[in-house]
Order: sequence, then structure tokens, then C-alpha cells
Amino acid sequence: MKEIVIATENKGKIAEFKQLLKGWEVRSLLDYPQIPEIIENGETFAENAAIKAETLANHLNCIVIADDSGLEVDALQGRPGVYSARYAGDSKSDEANLRKVLAELVDVPAEDRSARFICVMAVSRPNEQTLFYEGTCEGIIAQEAIGSNGFGYDPIFYVPKHEKTMAELSPEEKNNLSHRANAINKLLTYEHVWNV
Repeated sequence: MKEIVIATENKGKIAEFKQLLKGWEVRSLLDYPQIPEIIENGETFAENAAIKAETLANHLNCIVIADDSGLEVDALQGRPGVYSARYAGDSKSDEANLRKVLAELVDVPAEDRSARFICVMAVSRPNEQTLFYEGTCEGIIAQEAIGSNGFGYDPIFYVPKHEKTMAELSPEEKNNLSHRANAINKLLTYEHVWNV
């Protein structure tokens, strides 16, 4: 079985990658505790994804995938954006982030609560140009958090097509439409990426 390294410690993301990359042995930063913390100080999703992928690829001398993803809310001028994980503070609390977004939208009517999840996937291998693949998922910010599946902003991200929040979807349903799934599906169409 071929191995692929994912530059994340996020257990929710790792679980999704394992679902989406069936047939691969998926490793993550959790498998390499000796790797020092990678500082994500980019101003875009692509910059942050590249920082993670390139740093780890050079350290381990292998192909690495990293994604940077987040929520963009139109009524908030695209916030939280690249700051999605730490929107309510450096503690990276999902619950606090949800509360902050809902509080900022408390007087915004349903028709003006459009939002999207964005994922930029970076694929890096030592001494080669990093490749990027982007996926999105359109939705609406719900009035309250509903559902217990997924992670991050899933409980407030309502998907009209399914009439459920992302957190009410099964992992299989989510992996058929999520921003991360869309990015990975694009990546998988480029077979040369996988000549490892």
C-alpha cells in the first residue's frame, strides 16, 4: 500500500483524508512528533497550505499534502477566512468560533447569510514546484448550531440541497460534497502527482 503524508494534526481532517484517500496509508503530523510546530503566517489559504506542505516535504524528503481551509461569510466581508481556526482567539476553540460567527450575524436575515467553505490543497515534494487544487462548498449560515458530526463550523453551515447542516450529514454524505472532497477529487485527476 502506498503511503501519503498529510501536514495536519487536526483529527477531524485526518479522518476525512482517510475516507477520501482509500487505498492509501495516510500518515499525519501525529505520526512525526519530532517535527517542530509549523507556523502558518500566510495571508491566503494557498500560502498557508504551501508553508505546511513544503516544510514537511523538505523535512521528511517525501511527497506531502497540506490543506488550508476555512469559512467565508458574505455578510462578514469574507470573514473569518484564513483566520477560521482561531477566529475567536488563539485557543482554536470550535465552540467559541461558532458563537462568535452567530453573534455577528444575529440581526442578518436568512437571505443574506450566504457563505462557503474553501479548501486549497497544496502538494509538495522536495525540489519541485508545489501544485495547488481548490475546492468549495456553498451554503448558508444557520440561526443556531445543529448536529454532532464533523468539526469546526459544520454545525452552523446549512446545505440547502440536503436541507441539513454539514454536522447533520453522515461522513459519506459530507465527503460527496465538501470543499475538501472537491479539492481532493481535482487532485486525484492528475495521476502524475501520485508517481511516488
